[in-house]
Amino acid sequence: MKSFKVAAYITAYEDDRAVEACVTALKKQSFPVDKIFIVDNSVSQPVVLPNYEDVIVDSHPENLGVSGGLRLGIKWAIEQNYDFLWVFDQDSLPTVNCLEVLLKVYKDLSQPNYQPGIIAPTPIDTRTNEVVEGAVFERDRFIACQHTQIQPYECEAPITSGSLISIAAAKSISLPCPDLFIDGVDFEYGLRLKQQGFYNLIVPQAILYHKFGNPIKVKLLQKERVIHKYTALRYYYMLRNHTYLESRYAQGWYRLSSCLYRTKYMLRTIVVVLLYDPKEKGLKIWACLRGTYHGLAGKLGKQWH
Repeated sequence: MKSFKVAAYITAYEDDRAVEACVTALKKQSFPVDKIFIVDNSVSQPVVLPNYEDVIVDSHPENLGVSGGLRLGIKWAIEQNYDFLWVFDQDSLPTVNCLEVLLKVYKDLSQPNYQPGIIAPTPIDTRTNEVVEGAVFERDRFIACQHTQIQPYECEAPITSGSLISIAAAKSISLPCPDLFIDGVDFEYGLRLKQQGFYNLIVPQAILYHKFGNPIKVKLLQKERVIHKYTALRYYYMLRNHTYLESRYAQGWYRLSSCLYRTKYMLRTIVVVLLYDPKEKGLKIWACLRGTYHGLAGKLGKQWH
């Protein structure tokens, strides 16, 4: 493993304290990270860090989003001849041996006829203690990949944060789609790697602490459940991008069922907003409607109004 050259990447946005905590966790890894490349999309609260020689901050106040920043990160890692790029959201913290475990799994599993594209840790939401699951695409939609606590297991799309991307695999496909902006970037990129013949895996023994949405506990149909609240902007991109991807990946008659499913999902999300989200209900409902429509129509890019 000493021959592996690994860089890390962080997408930053208006929270320099979270970025500093993530950088600190990366610097404490038992297997050393060579350099940390940060794309800072902030306007009002840009990233301010100690003068680290191995940390590069690339400022983009125009906001490239997750997809635009990740494109820059992967392109930079290819140009710098890294073996891997370890990708993070700013609110994620890997345990000290996380990278070491991921690299060991990569080394143990790699064969001429079995090449991993992404090796990812198990993300755990620190507020709910729930595993944030990866995804597989079945017929007309992405569904959660069943988590196991024993062996590394395949999925088509681990979440972006914590993903250790093989640069050899990244060179074989185009960069992440910039028009997604935020949300669904992991689905699109992971599935393209899988279609190219690479395998994406989640490792139960590698742990990443991650914040996913804004969780609240509610009682629904006599059962206690955890639901997630989002901003109107996030609802727009979630519904738009997932609708777009699922309706395009579905084949034959499943395209119709995918469109019907996305409409049902939109209505269910609106009900959740009406029942449990006290702020900006009208704007969030509009975001759900507009996002689903734009997804079906194939209207992407950095927009939502």
